[in-house]
Amino acid sequence: MAKISVIGAGNVGATTVQRLAEMEFGNIVLVDIVEGLPQGKALDLMQAGSIVGYDTKIKGSNDYADIVDSDIVIITAGAARKPGMSRTDLININTKIMKDVCEKIKQYAPKSIVIAVTNPLDVMTYVALKVTGFEPNRVFGMSGILDTGRFASFIADELACSKRDVEAMVIGGHGDQMLPLPQHSSVFGTPLPELLGEDVIAGLVERTIHGGAEIVALLKQGSAFYAPSAAIVQMVESILRDEKRILPVSAYLEGEYGQKGIYFGVPAKIGCDGIEGIIELELTEEQKKAIKDSSANIKESIDYLDI
Repeated sequence: MAKISVIGAGNVGATTVQRLAEMEFGNIVLVDIVEGLPQGKALDLMQAGSIVGYDTKIKGSNDYADIVDSDIVIITAGAARKPGMSRTDLININTKIMKDVCEKIKQYAPKSIVIAVTNPLDVMTYVALKVTGFEPNRVFGMSGILDTGRFASFIADELACSKRDVEAMVIGGHGDQMLPLPQHSSVFGTPLPELLGEDVIAGLVERTIHGGAEIVALLKQGSAFYAPSAAIVQMVESILRDEKRILPVSAYLEGEYGQKGIYFGVPAKIGCDGIEGIIELELTEEQKKAIKDSSANIKESIDYLDI
């Protein structure tokens, strides 16, 4: 029986636990520093099992010792960017949180696979790697699945077709410089550029890039959590079932796509050992330039890290 720990009992963390529990992947520990919060949500989710029909054991805790021997640790803890807060401010705040969490992971779950969700994602995943000291294949971030899901959803809506028939691809940094790839996106095998005009595709790309901000603006308070939690669970499923799915994730690059020493959104094979290979896609010259610009921003942020 696998053991999965989720750090952070906010909307993303708690919804992730709900999805994992319903799929009965293993025993789950939900950890948060707020007393009573993880315990209350865990108890609620346990009681839901008798109604929905799952026997997953869920424990809420304020003690990191409870994550001992976890197979997978998912980090959703972190501050959200608030009005007036700079990107650097957010990096500084969440770096401290990430360092504390990852030191505990290193202590109690040294053989685990770590999935980072905290923003700014590519930078925080880098912090997780450096603090845990784990192999890069065991530390990666949830980004591209979420962005790709948004792109696919917009494509399906535009074509009035089932989302199940849409294959989309988004790479690059998780943020305004992500790079949706229309030429690597299709509907039941037909490339997107053969189905939609350039102007329409450009609109879908733009909406995808700002997909998270669109939800934040509508909610007024908070951010997305249903789609992010679904993306996390897809990664967990591929690991625990050794599916070797090709999924876009924030992976540590060592020369792929012309980048080295950073985390960046790329398609990767995900199996029981974590990342088992990175897939390099053919890109246009314009897209190659966009990757350089996006990676430069990530490198600049890494240079300011205090780790």
